[in-house]
Amino acid sequence: MSDPIIPSGRLRKAPENFLDRDGVGAVWREAKAGRRDFIRKAFATAAAGAAGGAALAQSNPVPTEGGDPNILNLPAHTTGLGQPVVTDGYGKPSQYEANVQRRQSPGLTQTAQASVSFAPLQSLFGIVTPSGLHFERHHQGWWDVDPSKHRLMVNGSDEKMVKSPKVFTMDEIMRLPSVSRFHFIECGANSGMEWGNVAVPTVQYTHGMISCSEFTGVPLKIILDLCGVDTKRGRYILAEGADGSSMTRTIPMEMVEDGSVLVAYGQNGEMLRPENGYPLRLVVPGVQGVSWVKYLRRIEVGDKPYAAKDEAVHYIDLMPGGLHRQYTSIQECKSVVTTPSGGQVLLDKGFFNISGLAWSGRGKIKRVDVSVDGGRNWRTARLETPVLDRSLTRFNIDWVWDGKPALIQSRATDESGYVQPTYGELRKVRGTRSIYHNHSIQTWLVQESGEVKNVQLS
Repeated sequence: MSDPIIPSGRLRKAPENFLDRDGVGAVWREAKAGRRDFIRKAFATAAAGAAGGAALAQSNPVPTEGGDPNILNLPAHTTGLGQPVVTDGYGKPSQYEANVQRRQSPGLTQTAQASVSFAPLQSLFGIVTPSGLHFERHHQGWWDVDPSKHRLMVNGSDEKMVKSPKVFTMDEIMRLPSVSRFHFIECGANSGMEWGNVAVPTVQYTHGMISCSEFTGVPLKIILDLCGVDTKRGRYILAEGADGSSMTRTIPMEMVEDGSVLVAYGQNGEMLRPENGYPLRLVVPGVQGVSWVKYLRRIEVGDKPYAAKDEAVHYIDLMPGGLHRQYTSIQECKSVVTTPSGGQVLLDKGFFNISGLAWSGRGKIKRVDVSVDGGRNWRTARLETPVLDRSLTRFNIDWVWDGKPALIQSRATDESGYVQPTYGELRKVRGTRSIYHNHSIQTWLVQESGEVKNVQLS
């Protein structure tokens, strides 16, 4: 059984003579000749150095053992009858991808009902997180709620706040005009174990409390308008969940008024999963995940913040002087290299694609720079489309590893001009005793052996 801490890798061994070993010099030549020519030349060199190039095109077929070398022993999947259509009605991943799964950190919490499972960022492609790999954060366990019995109530803190308080069924909500949007959701404690020092080995555990989905639902503004909410007096809402923890969070009305906050029932083209809030949850783009209240049952409109337990005592930022900040909900600009990352191994020198994710709660990602020498020199990565508002953005950059130790970092800049800070820069302001909102630059050390480790640079 594999070690649950070690992620499944996506790094492949490069062929011998893949390209010349001038290391970083080859990258500079890439900039002059153009990336396409650079990669074409690399693969041409590899093909020329491989014996029996025609045989490579045959892939799986091999000569029959002890028989005529001209007769091929074809694998079963090219000669036999395959499996029938999926009979249980819901497709599953390949058996060879069984190691790609959410994982709970051993010893993180005392009970699994109030715990976290981390998304396997090192094994994902693009920007969308499959629903079955979406990270989880529960405060008192998850439930599979009967949608026919679920209700959403809208009321005011006094009778003047809401002219027509209403109770909606799921059917009534799903008949309203809907929208679908891609957004990331990140727990405020993501990377929180790393505030003081290196604590965990892989990107699944350093950054895995983030996921990105296409959410479908009704803008909360439409529902509030139906209820006749007085938005001049009611400048805050209280969102309340139906699970055992009765999660309640204050959200400023200004976030609702632009139509971005959704009452969502859909995720990635299907209904929400039970562990993600089925049948109804709040989507608050750019804001820490605790405000995306699951099993949403009530919206109350008020004229001031509610100081609920999970915003007055929990999810606060402990500052160096002993004071703490409340209502710091926005997830600041952040990025991380997912390949290569901690726990993976580079099997040979040569060409690699450095890939990662960037995001910001204040809008779109504008730029990502990557360094392989601990921040001394930076190159601008390619932002792969689509680049969306308050969504994950995939970045890639070419790299030739010369076999020497390397310190890989990424640094994101969002459309507001905010630049992701180093640990030293963030700790000057926030100290080392906090838990939430750690958006420092992550560093991965590639050792001469090819093994990748989590390290911190100030």
